[in-house]
Amino acid sequence: MICALIMAGGKGKRFWPLSTEKKPKQFLKLLGEKTMLRITFERLQKLIPNERIFVVTSKQYTKLVREEIPELSSRNIIVEPLSRNTAPCIILSALKIRKYYKDSTLVVLPSDHRIENNEEFINTLVVGEKFIAKNKDSIVTIGIRPNRPEIGYGYIKCDSHYVNVNSKKVFLVNKFIEKPDLCKAEKYLQSDEYLWNCGIFIWKIETILQLAKKYATDIWSKLVEIENYWDQGVSLVLEKNYREIENISIDYAIMENVRSIYTIPCEFQWDDLGNWTSIERYRKKDNEGNVTNENSIVYKSKKNIVITKKKALLNNVDNLIVVETEDYILVSSKEKEQEIKIAKNLCSNLE
Repeated sequence: MICALIMAGGKGKRFWPLSTEKKPKQFLKLLGEKTMLRITFERLQKLIPNERIFVVTSKQYTKLVREEIPELSSRNIIVEPLSRNTAPCIILSALKIRKYYKDSTLVVLPSDHRIENNEEFINTLVVGEKFIAKNKDSIVTIGIRPNRPEIGYGYIKCDSHYVNVNSKKVFLVNKFIEKPDLCKAEKYLQSDEYLWNCGIFIWKIETILQLAKKYATDIWSKLVEIENYWDQGVSLVLEKNYREIENISIDYAIMENVRSIYTIPCEFQWDDLGNWTSIERYRKKDNEGNVTNENSIVYKSKKNIVITKKKALLNNVDNLIVVETEDYILVSSKEKEQEIKIAKNLCSNLE
C-alpha cells in the first residue's frame, strides 16, 4: 500500500511580489489555470486514492489548502503550528499517517514543482514502491538527469552498484552534493553519474520513524509524545513541543547519516521553479525572447519577463523582470534577480 505526503507549508519567499507570505507559490497559478498544489494533487490521483493523499501545511494556510483540494478529508490535512523545516514536518506527518496506514510505503514530495510526463512520474513511484517492498530498511530518492549546468540545485552522485526493477535501474547513492559552482555543474552535466536531487523520497513509514528515533532524537521525543493526544485536542501539546524542537532539514537530520539510500534516474522534465527567470523555460516567448502577457506592447526590447494586468509598454529595454500585483510593482534586472529578496527586506510594511 502506498500513501503520499505533499509538503505545502512554504512561506512564499520566491516569486515576490506575486508570491507572498499570505499566499505563497504553491497556491499560485504560475503555469496555467491551476495552482501548483492542485496540479501536484491531481498528478498523485493517477496512482493513489484521495484517502491516502495527505497534505502538511502551516496553520495559516489550512484554509487555502481546503479551497484548492475540497475533496480532501480534514484528517488528511496535517497542520504544523509553526514552521520548523522539513525534518519536524515529515516526522510529525509520518506519526499521523501511521495511525491510519501503519505498514504503508510513503512518498514525500514538494507541492510546487513542475513535472512533465505524468506517466513516467507514476511509473517511477511504482518502481520505488516495489524496491522498498523488498528493501524495507532502505530509502529511495528520485534523481533527475540534468539538461543544463544548474548551480541552484543539489546533486546526487550514483554508485556503480544498481538493481533492475521493472526495467529501471535503481542505483545506490554514493553521496549527496551541495549546490556546485558553474565549473563543477558543467562537469556533472557531462557525466551519467550525477543527477539533480529533486527532494522526492520513498520509504516505509516505520523506517523513517525508526531513523528519526535514532538520528533525530530530540525531535522524535518531542513529537512522539503527541501520539497520546491525537483524539483529545492535540494542538496545545503540539504547539508547546514544536516551539522547543530544532529547525532542521530532513537532509541534515537524517539523510546524511543513512547509508542504504538508493536513487532512480528519471527522464521526465522537472523544475523547482525557483525564480522568475525559470518561467522563461515554460512560457511562450516572442521573436525577441520576451515573455509577456497578451496586452503588452514591446518595442526594440529583448529577453524581458513582463507579468502585468494593465497594458505594459516596453521601450528599448532588455533583460528586465516586471511584475505587477494589486499592491506592488517589481522592476528588476535579471542579472541581479537574486537580490530581490535583499531589496525587499530594506522596505518596511510590504505585507
